[in-house]
Amino acid sequence: MTALNRLIGSTPFRLTVAYMGAFVVAAALIVAYVAWRANELLTSKAIEALTAEVASLREQFQSGGPPRLVAAINERTGEPGSGLYLLLDAGSNKLVGNLPRKPSALVPGGQGHLFSYQRPSDSMGAHERLAVGLSVPVSGGHTLIVARDIEDQRQFAATIGRVALWSFGLLSVLGVGAGILISRSMLARIEAVTETSRKIMAGDLSRRIELSGSGDELDRLAESLNAMLARIEELLLALREVSDNIAHDLKTPLNRLRNRAEAALRSPDGPSSYRDGLAKTIEEADELIKTFNSLLLIARLEGGAVAESMTPVDPAAIIGDIAELYEPAAEEAGLALAVSAQPGLSLVANRELVSQAVANLVDNAIKYSAATDTPAPVAAGAAQATAFAPAITIALTRTGRAIEIAVADRGPGVAPQDRERALQRFVRLEKSRSRPGAGLGLSLAAAVARMHGGTVRLEDNVPGLRAVLSLPVDGPHPASALPSRAKR
Repeated sequence: MTALNRLIGSTPFRLTVAYMGAFVVAAALIVAYVAWRANELLTSKAIEALTAEVASLREQFQSGGPPRLVAAINERTGEPGSGLYLLLDAGSNKLVGNLPRKPSALVPGGQGHLFSYQRPSDSMGAHERLAVGLSVPVSGGHTLIVARDIEDQRQFAATIGRVALWSFGLLSVLGVGAGILISRSMLARIEAVTETSRKIMAGDLSRRIELSGSGDELDRLAESLNAMLARIEELLLALREVSDNIAHDLKTPLNRLRNRAEAALRSPDGPSSYRDGLAKTIEEADELIKTFNSLLLIARLEGGAVAESMTPVDPAAIIGDIAELYEPAAEEAGLALAVSAQPGLSLVANRELVSQAVANLVDNAIKYSAATDTPAPVAAGAAQATAFAPAITIALTRTGRAIEIAVADRGPGVAPQDRERALQRFVRLEKSRSRPGAGLGLSLAAAVARMHGGTVRLEDNVPGLRAVLSLPVDGPHPASALPSRAKR
């Protein structure tokens, strides 16, 4: 397809030509109607004037007979103007007037009618002129014809018609030209979008549609498409990273699982060794199942699969249950777990998911605090251990239109440059990776926050880490933006 064919076949060109054609047809109909009505009006006014003049000449005839009528006609034909007169006797012979002969179109006693005539003063071959007149019988067998020359009116109408035709032709040319210019502009922008999409399909996910800066519909569409492309690129990069992380982080437990099973088979201890090996294999398999369940839950959350399960919940009851659940684990690690909650707060959320997110934050706080702080004395008793143990706090407050659940610890914390990355899947800042886990705890908390239209922030607790789960009071808004991912 040639460039001209593409241009002519484009939607903007066809729409422009269609609009232009409709406008020209509508304008032609309006001009024709106005011209017809104007001609009708002028003709009717001329006939009214002729009727009045006929009445006046009849009065002249009645008062003075044929001589008076002849004198009146001579007087009027001597005056300059468009008046035409003709008086015929009973034998249709001309008595007086400036019409050379009786027009055949005029019938005595009939309605006014148009007719053509030629002035006696015109040279031979001169064009005929147009007039409108009346033919009325007069006493004694005479016939009186009174008419008006409307040739100037006809020429004016013809001039208007020619101007209208030229205007319509010029308008058509301008319309086609405008259609070509608009089509070229639109096709250039659409071609840019097409070219960008081709490069994206070829694998260059960083390509974006250029904006013209006009802020029109195409620019707004391009902005939306660019946002969609950025989100797709982010998801694909995340998928690639997840695949790499799965290959690295799940390879070790799978190898360990195989090695333990192989060691149990080679052990000379017999059934007792097999039983112990199977028990450890089941433990490893449970950890792997938990990892994959976390991945599936994160995928469901990011896909909005549980977005309709929002109900009013009591966040104070949630953190109270979590504190009660993890208090034994904290005491076993030599840590004190404290809870402070602002009373009377309510939240529209999924209780199970918010509980899971807070549990992940508390579990991280216990796990990373227990291994870094000096263990509390054991022989001095529980009271003394609590007095020296590092504190983990769960705080519930309201800030504006959001409910914030902050879990603070006294662990090693997270460097500011790693806080965004810490909320991504399978990211573990611990180099040795000696602690249990797959790096999905904070990722799951961040996914829960995104589903609720909220965020997870990692802040410095001086020392330690303060993880803040911020959720809107009224639940997620349909147009809420998805925050950046992060995970510890």
